[in-house]
Amino acid sequence: MINKLKAMGLNLIEDADMSRYTSFRAGGHAAALVEVETKDELKAVLQFVNKENIPHIMLGNGSNMLFRDSGYEGLVIRLSQTGFDYIEYSDEEACTVHVGTAMKNGVLAKILQQDGLAGFEFASGIPGSIGGAVFMNAGAYGGEMKDIVKSVKAISPDGLEERIFTAEEMDFSYRHSILEENGYIAVEVTMELKKGDKEEIAACMKELLEKRNSKQPVNYPSAGSTFKRPEGYFAGKLIEDAGLKGLTVGGAQVSTLHSGFVINTGGATATDILQLMALVQNTVYDKFGVMLEPEVRIIG
Repeated sequence: MINKLKAMGLNLIEDADMSRYTSFRAGGHAAALVEVETKDELKAVLQFVNKENIPHIMLGNGSNMLFRDSGYEGLVIRLSQTGFDYIEYSDEEACTVHVGTAMKNGVLAKILQQDGLAGFEFASGIPGSIGGAVFMNAGAYGGEMKDIVKSVKAISPDGLEERIFTAEEMDFSYRHSILEENGYIAVEVTMELKKGDKEEIAACMKELLEKRNSKQPVNYPSAGSTFKRPEGYFAGKLIEDAGLKGLTVGGAQVSTLHSGFVINTGGATATDILQLMALVQNTVYDKFGVMLEPEVRIIG
């Protein structure tokens, strides 16, 4: 696999330490990681791994993934910042924007604010990339990606087809999109925003950032909210009511600031994090009969 990928002239990292590429700052190594610069490179890599039956996975900004300590024997594919980090405008009113999916949410939010475009403020503090946000229909403070996404350009998992999904075809729901089911890889997102006052947008973003920083453990590595919100409940409240706030396993801890977050207090292994997550799930289920579903994607 390695030699053939090298022969394709790709940017390849062997035995990639995935703790460097994920926000938990924990986890094992992948056999290799490749960063693709163009859609054609992405298609070529996908066609190659399918032909050779090589296990593979797409990685965005790594803010919602955890690789097991045992590692991943396949190929990790990543869209490069140079090729997929851009924003373009398509109408005179400049309310329709096309964004490369490697662009980070926080960076895009600042650009849109400076251009006087409103509607993306809710995502300004969400860690990760636009691609990841669309993949899981990320949301915060009453907003979700489904509210502003007009369409998504994506490549088929076999690398043979490029198509555009309308907002309806994306089948957005809570922390879900059709991309989770069909395996298509988003390369560009078209969003419909609205004109706004730059100062008002900046003030809204500042307020949301202050809320986030005061209520979430942003100073520690984590993957954001560890568990999905169970219907009729809040994961953080269930965990706190179960007496688990501050519980630790190795370097992993249920945050004392927000019980919905498992954090890396320093030197946590992926095993520490997974054992703590399992302990939280089992305790909450025993006490309240609710099984928490991880929001974090576990790889390996």
